[in-house]
Amino acid sequence: MSAPVSPDVTVLGAGIVGICSALSLAERGLRVRLIDRDAPGQATSYGNAGIISPWSVVPQSMPGLWKKVPGWLLDPLGPVTVKPSYLPKVAPWGLRFLSEGREGRVQQISGAMDTLNRNCVELYRQHLAGTGHEDLVQDSYYVHAFRNADAADLTSVDYRMRGDRGADMERIGAAALRDLEPALTPEFQAAILIKGQARATSPGRICTVLAGKLLSMGGEILQQTVRGIQPAQSGGWTYTTEAGQEWTPKLVLAMGVWSGELLKPLGIRIPMESERGYHVSFKNPGVALNNSIMDMDMKFVASSMEEGLRVAGTAEFAGLDQPLNRKRLDGLARLARALLPDLRADDLDTWSGQRPSLPDSLPCIGEVEGFPDLIAAFGHSHYGLMMAPKTGRLVADIVSGTSVNEDLSPFRARRYERIKA
Repeated sequence: MSAPVSPDVTVLGAGIVGICSALSLAERGLRVRLIDRDAPGQATSYGNAGIISPWSVVPQSMPGLWKKVPGWLLDPLGPVTVKPSYLPKVAPWGLRFLSEGREGRVQQISGAMDTLNRNCVELYRQHLAGTGHEDLVQDSYYVHAFRNADAADLTSVDYRMRGDRGADMERIGAAALRDLEPALTPEFQAAILIKGQARATSPGRICTVLAGKLLSMGGEILQQTVRGIQPAQSGGWTYTTEAGQEWTPKLVLAMGVWSGELLKPLGIRIPMESERGYHVSFKNPGVALNNSIMDMDMKFVASSMEEGLRVAGTAEFAGLDQPLNRKRLDGLARLARALLPDLRADDLDTWSGQRPSLPDSLPCIGEVEGFPDLIAAFGHSHYGLMMAPKTGRLVADIVSGTSVNEDLSPFRARRYERIKA
């Protein structure tokens, strides 16, 4: 099918959020152009842990978290690290992040997360239907594994949050966990099973398949580097790439952490930090996991995928332009060997990508205040894979002028501009 000559809407950023937005727009009959410097879904979206959970309704910042942060920062294998020279720059963001974890506020954030996540499994199945690749999303438990049995407490605030939203959860002991996941270390004494969710067996291939579906629907995908955006005097937007300047009636900004850089010349400051994430994939692991596993002590996730057994996690704050931290990759490999004693760890691939994170764990979605026809769809931090389908639907509603039946106020792009730092 020939590509549209003049799109109705242009989506900048072909990660999973941009792809789902473009698909939902095409389903409304709009002519869509999707632009990214990389092949669709092969940057940040490629490397995530593959969890597709309607029950990801617990904010990153929770009451009492501040007590744990110093220990995490001091632990070379801990879940968070900050490059010392970057600490002064990230400190204001960190204080806002901790402030968002206060009592009462976390319940509001949880409700907004629920808006984006509650139908994520079903929406993925709709997108994949008819592609021949429906098996890329498989039913799964999310197994939270604990070395201290007392810590596996269904009455704790984070599990109550999930339960309040309808999650089906079960606490099991060491013997039942070994029956469920025999490859895990016997150090784990208990686990909490979060049911009714799914896992991606290849996040990168999901992106490739859905991008192919977009093309089959008449969408256009261009591999170009976006250098700037500007409102056009006659309405609509212009964007600049190495191929020159183009005009589009409506512009969707779904470029993750790079979205904030494009907005700065317009006088918009988004408090979005780049959280560098890492994964290690063992190509011939010799062991397999039946579900997604989170090591609740070390805060990383392991899952069997088409490409091998992947362990993913850690957050590194060092800025956008820093080289990857080899120690973080080596640390993840060590953690994987402790998690899975029989793991064959000699043949591995490594990956690193930039998560776009705001202090309140929520993305920016909706028309940017003061800039008609510029629609935000970025800042999904750790939740991009699961929030992408609903984000795409909301973007399509906004662009097509369809009534949005959700409260989008928690996702306003400029919500932090009213807060004095």
